[in-house]
Amino acid sequence: MRLRNWIAVVVSVVLLIAVGVVGVLVNRSALRAADTVHRTDTEALAVNNATLAGQMQLLAAKDLAAFVAGHSFHLAAGDAGDRAALEEYVAESALFPYGAVLSAPDGTALTTTRAHPLPAASDDGYQVLRALLTEGKPAFSPVMTATAADGTPVAVQGVAVPVVVGGAAAGILTGFSRLTTTTLQAYTAKLKSTAHLTTIVDGTGTVGFSSEAGVVGTKVDPAIVAAAAAHPSGSIFVEYSAGGTRQVAVVVTGDLLPGGWAYVRTQSRASFDGAVHSRSQTINLALLAMLVIGAVGILILGYRSQVQRRRADERFQALFQHAPDMVAVLDEEGHVAFSSPSAASVLHFPPGSLQGTNVFDLVHPGDRPRMEEAFAGLRSRRAGVLRLQTRILNAAGEATWFEFTASNQRHNPALAGIVINARDISETRAFQERLAHEAQHDALTGLPNRRRLQDALGSSLRDSPVAVLFVDLDGFKPVNDRYGHEAGDDLLRQVASRLSSCVREQDVLARVGGDEFVVLMPGITTPADAHSMNARVRAALEHPFRVLGNEVRIGASVGVHLAAATDDPDQALRAADHAMYSVKRGTAARAAQPVGSGRHRAPD
Repeated sequence: MRLRNWIAVVVSVVLLIAVGVVGVLVNRSALRAADTVHRTDTEALAVNNATLAGQMQLLAAKDLAAFVAGHSFHLAAGDAGDRAALEEYVAESALFPYGAVLSAPDGTALTTTRAHPLPAASDDGYQVLRALLTEGKPAFSPVMTATAADGTPVAVQGVAVPVVVGGAAAGILTGFSRLTTTTLQAYTAKLKSTAHLTTIVDGTGTVGFSSEAGVVGTKVDPAIVAAAAAHPSGSIFVEYSAGGTRQVAVVVTGDLLPGGWAYVRTQSRASFDGAVHSRSQTINLALLAMLVIGAVGILILGYRSQVQRRRADERFQALFQHAPDMVAVLDEEGHVAFSSPSAASVLHFPPGSLQGTNVFDLVHPGDRPRMEEAFAGLRSRRAGVLRLQTRILNAAGEATWFEFTASNQRHNPALAGIVINARDISETRAFQERLAHEAQHDALTGLPNRRRLQDALGSSLRDSPVAVLFVDLDGFKPVNDRYGHEAGDDLLRQVASRLSSCVREQDVLARVGGDEFVVLMPGITTPADAHSMNARVRAALEHPFRVLGNEVRIGASVGVHLAAATDDPDQALRAADHAMYSVKRGTAARAAQPVGSGRHRAPD
């Protein structure tokens, strides 16, 4: 009997040890999956932020190119007209307020602005700009240094575009912005976190933009510079030591950031591993404790063993109770086999109610076919990983944007399903949509800008004729000169409001210049309909405006062009512009009182 008891004890202990080993392996597998998901998420976030930063840089280059396209330069050394044009542009530009220089193709400075000291001609940044222009690439300099009157160094960045005359590059226009006051620096500062440091560095490793403003102008670790040079395109993780602390940095290089710049997100290895590894160690300790407690429990016929297992399970569930991310395991048909408690709480479902639910029932109907197709492809790939964004319906039927990382772990006996990790990205999506809206709308009036107008005109002309009305305000500049830019801005907003009340629901009203507006009327084929809108526009603008407590009057010259379907959009817009100038030349100029912001047309 005693031998039998010992045999039972030994067998029980062996089985218990086997259970412990399985638990450690499951925990290790989950840790590897979590590490993979974490690195993938970190890399995707870095690429996303680098993309946004690159787009903001390219918008600056487009603004500078638009200025060059709208001006004719004499390209003579010290030319007063060229200097006046540069001074006006710099004074009114939100992107290049620091200064600008007009140079010959060989880099010889012809005309410079005088408000701020510009980098010396010996600065290597000029050579980088010329080299990039020669290669036909967007020309963004590395960090350049200008010396203020008091001897203080000022970190700036130059953006260059060619000045083309007769089809050939006759000069270079370079705009400068002070790095600490740029829009990109303001965006990068919003990424500030106590856990990590976000920087955007040039090819030499000098920090141009940072979530910590005091870091601008300093150098990043040489390991980061070496990694960026070795991997000139894509993203890479770099591990190194700084001050005795292990660091992890994700570096994004390539065409996402023009001019050889790179996006770098750095944090300590301890904070990068964070709660995932800490939680793994806790689980391992809990498993070891379970082995000891189980061995003791076997001596009293397993009673205490059952109690301790139940408590261990409760501790395991408590680890996920307040996790911010949703974690779930799906079976072959997409039913929830396991979900963390946070999944129900985030979606406002009762605890435990998601168990057995088909996950596709929670997907927004508009995204469901795409999700089902993506998951079908994932199921056919062993150890495949899928990343996507979709809308999920909560208990109230409201849609929220989530980013999913799905890993095919059906071959893993510890998981035997599709492992889902999801996080709420509603704020990120809203930010991206706001950037997209601002890129296609006028900041002052809220109307579509020229880019949005051209897209709408091209789309309309593929299907039907379009009446194009080019509206230029008469008497606007005197109002602007007399009462100032603030009054001008107010008047332009009032004009936009009145014009909006004139157009039809299917029409497009856009602001394309300082005091220029365009109305697109799809489907209009008769001059009578177009001239009826012309009359409504002029009548709406002939009534007095109240600007800063003053009554002012302005008028409008309206050019009308009927574009047939399949006409060239740019040609249609130019034809309406020429028609407007014909009206202007044949009509006596009407006096009005000042208003304006930005660059406006010459006096009528």
